[in-house]
Amino acid sequence: MASIPPIVRPATTADIEQLAPLFDAYRQFYGQPPDQPLAQRYLCDRMAHAQSVVLVAQSSHGELTGFCQLYPSFCSVLAAPIYVLYDLFVTPAVRRQHVGKLLLTAAAERGRCDGMARMDLTTAHTNTQAQLLYESMGWTEDRVFRTYNLNLAPTN
Repeated sequence: MASIPPIVRPATTADIEQLAPLFDAYRQFYGQPPDQPLAQRYLCDRMAHAQSVVLVAQSSHGELTGFCQLYPSFCSVLAAPIYVLYDLFVTPAVRRQHVGKLLLTAAAERGRCDGMARMDLTTAHTNTQAQLLYESMGWTEDRVFRTYNLNLAPTN
């Protein structure tokens, strides 16, 4: 019997309890120390102030198995709104079961529905599995612009 694919839907505040551990695991994947209370506060703040769109993948059993988070922004060159897909995470137990692809497809559809001109994402140079997925879905690597960061946090 084939398994039932997860549904992808917008997250609500009722999802925070299940979503916070996923967000914490995502942060740990990128080298941050575990801090589930921080993850929960961060998600609550984004949702309370409508500062991002969080899409979740939910199994037929009601378990959240992945998420992506879109931040609205603007492209001054296009003179149009865009989404920055900053976070994408799928629980290790369901990786290679197309959950990431479902989330990316839903994110693109949400962007189209919201009138976005483009969606941008950044991933670690070492995250080659994710890069293969993005490229298989039509995402193209930016070979014109180089990304820089400036840390604005206070230093001790």
